[in-house]
Amino acid sequence: MSTFTTRAGVDLYYKDWGSGPIVVFCHGWPLSADSWEAQMFFLAGNGYRCIAHDRRGHGRSSQPWDGNDMDHYADDLAELLEHLDVTDAALFGFSTGGGEVARYIGRHGTARVNKAGLISAVPPLMLKTPANPGGLPIEVFDGLRAGSLADRSQLYKDLAAGPFFGYNRPGATPSQGAIDWFWLQGMAGGHKNTYDSIAAFSATDFTEDLKKFDVPTLIVHGDDDQVVPIDAAGRASARLIADNKLIVYAGAPHGLTDTHKDRLNADLLAFLQS
Repeated sequence: MSTFTTRAGVDLYYKDWGSGPIVVFCHGWPLSADSWEAQMFFLAGNGYRCIAHDRRGHGRSSQPWDGNDMDHYADDLAELLEHLDVTDAALFGFSTGGGEVARYIGRHGTARVNKAGLISAVPPLMLKTPANPGGLPIEVFDGLRAGSLADRSQLYKDLAAGPFFGYNRPGATPSQGAIDWFWLQGMAGGHKNTYDSIAAFSATDFTEDLKKFDVPTLIVHGDDDQVVPIDAAGRASARLIADNKLIVYAGAPHGLTDTHKDRLNADLLAFLQS
């Protein structure tokens, strides 16, 4: 396996496919780099070098007890890009990975980045607060934490079989393979790490990070995202990022990297070539 050890002693697994201009992918919760494989396979086959890592505590990376927060995620990413000498890269984040991208740019700038992408991403802030009335109430995230402690295996199955892929909508045709794939990735992550990550993706405010974006940014969001609602996320991010293109997928769920992968692949390629 391709692994890299950070200065803090965290072992990060990463994939490095293809050759050409670099595209870096940051995954969602509770998943791993595998969740981007449809996009990586497509773009690597179209002349791009595709890099994706398993965030600390997820997938095949090590499971530190502490540091399961956005600052550490962003700093781990910075060390990985330094290790691989990545320059002039497009940096794409899905869901929680969008927060990782935002915090990376907020903390480390865009010296290594020429484009960014937020796909079904959590910024600027998921949690409902007096200043963010369109967010989700704390009870939603407390429910995820309770489910994780009670039976996280069942929690992951329920999320995948329901709102993540939109399989709870009338007329939907669930894929057992997609459900199993989500569950398998989630169960590979550490219990403590994935538990802590709920607070990281829900309660971190990325508003100031988004204001520091100074590269062209693609924002893709489904308007039937039941996990990360578009108004509080994709549309709100578009109001904060100076140079952005927002593409709304009508009727698309949160997990559009799978359910709408052909359209997303085409949109990513067009953005990279623009």
